[in-house]
Amino acid sequence: MPPEPTPGPDDAPGRDGGPRLDALSVVVPVHDEEAWVGACLEALLAAGDAAGLPLDVVVVDDGSTDGTAAVLAGLAASHPGIRVHTQANAGRFAARTAGITLARGPWVLLLDSRVVVGDGSLRWVREQLAEHPDRQVWCGHVEVETGNAYAAFWSGLVKIGWRRYTARPRLVSFGAEEFDLYPKGTGCLLVRRDLLLSAVGAFESLYDRAHLASDDTRLLRDIAGRTRIWLSPDFAFRYHGKSGGRAFVRQSFFRGTTFVDGYLGQPGVVRRALLAAVGLGLAGCVVAVRRPAVAAAGAAAVAVAVPTAVRLVGGSTAEVRAAAALTPVFVPVFGAGVLRGLALAARARLAQRGTARG
Repeated sequence: MPPEPTPGPDDAPGRDGGPRLDALSVVVPVHDEEAWVGACLEALLAAGDAAGLPLDVVVVDDGSTDGTAAVLAGLAASHPGIRVHTQANAGRFAARTAGITLARGPWVLLLDSRVVVGDGSLRWVREQLAEHPDRQVWCGHVEVETGNAYAAFWSGLVKIGWRRYTARPRLVSFGAEEFDLYPKGTGCLLVRRDLLLSAVGAFESLYDRAHLASDDTRLLRDIAGRTRIWLSPDFAFRYHGKSGGRAFVRQSFFRGTTFVDGYLGQPGVVRRALLAAVGLGLAGCVVAVRRPAVAAAGAAAVAVAVPTAVRLVGGSTAEVRAAAALTPVFVPVFGAGVLRGLALAARARLAQRGTARG
């Protein structure tokens, strides 16, 4: 568990008793992102300058094997506000935790290396916090760069699941009760450091493998139970998704696994949908063995239903086409990831029972 923060000169209270946003620590976990981390950090520094906001940037190189280390060394040499921490590959949650522990300011922005902050986003949120100091957690409004079909596919899925916001982006907030209804993520998350450290310290996964845990949904669900999370198109970021079929398969499998950790055992409609999907998937496997033609017809129906849903919720032509092309790949691979997640959860639960009996 990371240590509690030590108050410093930037921890002066705001009107609600919390710290003012007069300085910002930014934690960027990186693994093999030599092509994108430079653009991410340059845009971040420019946004900080535009906001008149001093930045303390902690980049955690989580065991990169490409040219990331050289890129970071050059950036750190050119920008004194950038610090680089290198560690053996341990996964995103461990990398973020290390960065949060090293952060110096009372406010932390978690930022993924493929996420580019909008020019005026930090200035806008600083003004918001000056006027509304109670709004202490902000998820970024993310626009996905849909130049490749794989990124367009994920963007289309987001529009289905979180259509309440994506159909009409505006300033909103949500707590634990509405948690499943709005887009969220730790790829661009602004939060008080003490609150973030508390959530990290309380973090528990269903798995005994930390690198497969849902450090995204589970962490944010805890925060939403403490205070409302805010979202606005003015706090804007742009995400550049990975391209290539092999990367898409790996990502789909991984997301299936983290999906289980994020929603199994949690209240809400997504958990019910997860359980229903597992039941339907198992039934589909039985049908595939006994009546292959029926199973093929069902698979074809799903392949048509997903792009149709993307179109109905306002998806772009690129997103609809990507859904049509990639759904037949995504469904079985994501489903396999879900099964892996269920197996990991069951194994961890059995291990806990064995330990308790011992």
